[in-house]
Amino acid sequence: MTSKATAAALLSLVALSNGFNLPSNHHVLTPTCRNNNRIRSSQLSMSTQSEVEKLRAAAAKAREEYEKLSAEYGKDVTSTKTKTVAAPVKKNLSFDEVQVIAKTVNFESGDASTQSQALDGLVDSGDFSLWKSAVRRGPTSATSSMSLLVPFPVTLNSLELRTDGKVTGESLGVGGEGDVAFEDFQDLTVAVVLGSTLLGILSLAVLPDNIGATFTYLFALIPIGFIGIGSVSPGIIAAAIVAARGGGDKEEAEDQRERICRHEAGHFLCGYLCGLPVKNYAVGDTGVPCVEFHTNAADAPQLSEDALAALSVVAMSGSVAEIMEYESAKGGENDLLELQNCFRKSKEFIGAAKQQDLTRWGALTSYSLIKANKSQYEGLVEAFKQNKSLSDCVSIIEGTA
Repeated sequence: MTSKATAAALLSLVALSNGFNLPSNHHVLTPTCRNNNRIRSSQLSMSTQSEVEKLRAAAAKAREEYEKLSAEYGKDVTSTKTKTVAAPVKKNLSFDEVQVIAKTVNFESGDASTQSQALDGLVDSGDFSLWKSAVRRGPTSATSSMSLLVPFPVTLNSLELRTDGKVTGESLGVGGEGDVAFEDFQDLTVAVVLGSTLLGILSLAVLPDNIGATFTYLFALIPIGFIGIGSVSPGIIAAAIVAARGGGDKEEAEDQRERICRHEAGHFLCGYLCGLPVKNYAVGDTGVPCVEFHTNAADAPQLSEDALAALSVVAMSGSVAEIMEYESAKGGENDLLELQNCFRKSKEFIGAAKQQDLTRWGALTSYSLIKANKSQYEGLVEAFKQNKSLSDCVSIIEGTA
């Protein structure tokens, strides 16, 4: 059996050997295999290209259908077709040169379109580079409607992790220790009403009739005046409460002014980067310039998604700027109220959950913007301390870019 198996194995080897010996007239088989490989490769490439073309055609058709349906339902959608515009070449201008250019922009009129057009032109010419840098893709003359500010859900945990543990729910909370809380205003309001009522009754009881009635009317106007001041300028009442507590020494006043400067500088920087024109810029009751931005165009009473995204960033930037320096925010109550008013002006309904997401996302984005432009921010803080003009503040941002 062993010899037969050995013989069979030898015969198999001989057969295989003969099978691999090609006749001389078949030497052209090797290049034929190469040609076959080339044909297969060419077919595969053509197949891949055809699949890519199909996908592009399907994407273009989907975009057209989306824009058509959006137009039918009354949603304002800018066409996604864009024209290629060369990116502006940034000029290496000195700070003095930037300051001269900034003074040519009319910031005092408060006209949104005039400001935007002037600053857009300076960006496209290469003189400025940071105006709208947080939202635009390339030059301002590009027709793309895609904004760089794309909100996404942010939890308190992720907000804390992505801000190096600085911005938390507690640090963003309103009303810290030693601050004027809402309950303080309540208590003072009750005290003013009760005190005025008591004084009016005593006037009628003690003074002569005509004189007592006159004083009663005067005392009745006190609560009305108090509520009016609280509605228009609550900072006056808050300052009175702090002064009554005996917490108004010089050192605390300087610290408070420093905090306000950092708060307002954060607003100004993020508002400029997000491309919001300045509506008003003036020194307030605190002795520090306060900036107010245009929230929307005059012909658009409702706010778009892009506008709300920018406003969310700007609204949270003041509190975030405080947190980055002091680990807590004390001046964000009015900003949150303004942001709530903006949510009510949205074209589409924004529920409570989405409002919280936008608020936390705005805090995260403003943190990133201030951190990425730290030198400009610190320069703005010094400018606000010295009550610099609006053009000087813009020069600080663009001149140190």
